[in-house]
This record gives sequence, C-alpha cells and structure tokens, in this order.
Amino acid sequence: MRGVISTVYRGPLQLTKNARDAVASRAGGLAKLDCRHHVVALGYNAFRRDCGPGSNMIDHKDLEIWAGFLLDHSIGGVTADDRVMIKGEAVCWPLMAVLERKVIEAGGVPDVYLVPPNNERGRAWSAGMARIASQEQLGRIPGWHRERYESMTKYVEILGAEDPEQFMGLTADQSQALVAADRPFADIRLSRPWVITLFPTAASADLEEMDFATYEDFIVGASTTDPRPLREAEERLAPIVNDGKVIRIVTEHPSDGRELALELDISHSQACLSYGLRNFPDGEVFTSPDANSADGEIFVDLPVNYGGNDIQGIYLKLEGGRIVEYSAEVGQEHLAAIIETDDGSHRLGEVALGMNPGLDRVLKHPLFVEKVGGTLHIAIGASYEDCYVDDPASAKGKAEIEELAESGVLNRSAQHIDIVTDFREGGSGRTVHVDGIELAPREGVWEVVS
Repeated sequence: MRGVISTVYRGPLQLTKNARDAVASRAGGLAKLDCRHHVVALGYNAFRRDCGPGSNMIDHKDLEIWAGFLLDHSIGGVTADDRVMIKGEAVCWPLMAVLERKVIEAGGVPDVYLVPPNNERGRAWSAGMARIASQEQLGRIPGWHRERYESMTKYVEILGAEDPEQFMGLTADQSQALVAADRPFADIRLSRPWVITLFPTAASADLEEMDFATYEDFIVGASTTDPRPLREAEERLAPIVNDGKVIRIVTEHPSDGRELALELDISHSQACLSYGLRNFPDGEVFTSPDANSADGEIFVDLPVNYGGNDIQGIYLKLEGGRIVEYSAEVGQEHLAAIIETDDGSHRLGEVALGMNPGLDRVLKHPLFVEKVGGTLHIAIGASYEDCYVDDPASAKGKAEIEELAESGVLNRSAQHIDIVTDFREGGSGRTVHVDGIELAPREGVWEVVS
C-alpha cells in the first residue's frame, strides 16, 4: 500500500500516545482523538513512520518466513486443488495478506475469513448473539456457513484480538452456548490439515502485562524459528508413550504441601508429535487417555487466559474418569463455566509434555504456555481422534472411532481447554512416570531419567 488512504476509517486502532499525537497532527490538528471510535484521513507512509509501539510494523522478511513455515511445513504445502481458509481479525492482516499472496502464487484458492472484533476466534456466532439471541435464533446457523467450512481443504487460523473486552463478560450459559454452536465446525477443521498461530497485538500484550515491544519481539522470534529440530527429542519419547499403559502424574498442592497423584490409562492411544504441524510455535508430545480412566488429584499452577479471562491455581479431583471436585484460586467462575458445559467437559481429553526449550518466558496464552519445555498439560474436554487411529477419515478409522466413543474411551465435548503444570524448578510438578519409567525435564526437554 502506498500514498494516501483515500477512504475514511472508522473503528478502533491500537495506538500509543506518540502515535495518537502523530495521527491527530496529520488529521488537521485535532485537539482530542478518541482511540476507540475516531475518524481520520492521513498519509499511510507518514502513519507508518510516526506510529510507536502497538502499530504492528513487523519486518516483511519475518512475515515471509512466518507464512512460509505455516504453509509449507505446518499444512504440508499448497497445490492447485487446495482451498485454504485464512482466518483472523483485521488487526492480524499483515500476516494474513502474506498468506493470501503465497496461496495464490502456489496455485491454490484462498478463503480469507475476516473475524469481527466481538467474535472470539470466528465462531459460528458472536458475543452479541450470545448476549441477546434466543436459543431458537442460536440454532439458525446458515447453511452457507457449513458449506464454507466443508469446501476448504486446509485451514490456517491467526489468533490475536484487537479488543478482547468486546467478547468478554459473558455468563456461563452464554459462553457454553457459543462453544456448543461452534463445535460441528471445529470438528470439520480438525479433520483437515490445520495450524493455529498467534499474531502480536497491543491488547494481548496488556493481558500478559508486558510492554508491546518486548511482547512483539518474543512472539515474532518464536514464530520465525524453525520447529523441525524439535522432532528428534520428541521421537525419543514416542515409543515410551506408544508402549505405555498408565501415566502417573504427581504434583504438590502449595497450600498444605500435600502430594497429589493422578493416573491415566493410555493403553488405547498413541503418541502424537507436534513440531509445527498444528500449532506455531510448537513443541509437545501428546496423547488422549481413556476418558473413563482418570483417578486421583492434580494441582495446575501456571496461569492461562481463555476469552480474556485469567484462570490460575486449579485443583481437580477425578473419580472413574469424571471431575467430581474442582477449584481455582483465580477465575473460579470461568473454570466452572468450562467444566459445566456438557458431560464430556467433566472428563479429560489430552495429556501432553511441553518440549520447546526456546520458550523461556511463560505467557498466559495457551498456545504458548503449553509448549514451554518442562511443563505438562492436560485438557478438559474433547479427545483427539488421531491419538487413537492413524487415519480417522478412513472407513476403518471412522468405525474404530465410533466404537471408542461408544465405550467412552474417546471423549466428546464442546470444550477442549488446556491447563498447564510447571515441572521446572519452583513449579508444582513433582514426578511423571509411564509404567514405572520416570520422565523429567532437562534443559527444557523431557527425557528418560537413567
């Protein structure tokens, strides 16, 4: 884009005081500029030059590298037969634009899905619908929405919100209704090659309580690092998980020093390695346990943020696979809204080891915190089908999945929420064993204790 913006822009911009002053000066010396709802007309090049932190002026080379990894590595490349959905808010446009161009250059067709700012992750409905609409209205999802999802062959989602407050503050019932309405489309996405990444925004930096420049540097640095070297360390753990019957996780409750043990049956599942294939950045070895099997207690110490809401200090007690008691030191009502969504959200759908030693800073965003080397996370809610069968889309795979679901081994839920325990020094994690084989983090990578 060059020259002068010829249209008037209405809406929110993420600007620092220096940037607001620059915009006001070029807009005719406005005495006051409302950063949330304003009208400006200015030279784009001048705007780029004068905007301060929060303006997302990421180096073009970094955007090219980032987009290249997402398309060529994460979703396996683009061909003329592909229709690639590229989903994200307008604030993520710098990366989305590069992705769109690369898909076209590769001969594919991009489906650019711009997400409204009051719709977290582009769900079937926005927060506005959740707050006002009746159940009957929420049930009227248009057919073209499903057709759009079914027509795509690959999926790239760019997380990053300009104003999370627009979708925060929903009641438990409202949040659950949105998640339930969107679950069929999440299932379609999970049946295609897919990847999710996080674009740095000023609002997200605020949620992390970081200055924007530091936050942006961390996100971009992690997202432009080749993830393929992670594979070697992950492959060393795969046979242990594949051959394992039971994983035993011991944590310590900080209030009284009690050791809590949780056991999960993993005999029906297989290890899935994640080195940039689904999330970016990445780094984890994960599997889905028998959803009937979880017994014991666990304390989860690291903070996570879902829908703009912090949750931290989580305690869970499970019997016969079901969560029978829970609490959170921060965000109890938000944890309750997640667990009380449906029957499946009272069970666990994943257990995983964080394997990325390069993520040396713990963020609240689940895409990052769950990948930190030396952490372990479990997921409240849905299982992953590919943790049980190699090809869930095949006739044989579908039959096996249905059998596992009917027996309750595979868990189905509108939710899949990762919560993370720190097994590094100072964290609440104590020990992890798979059939008596002890695993422990060393220099940010889980290894067998010899």
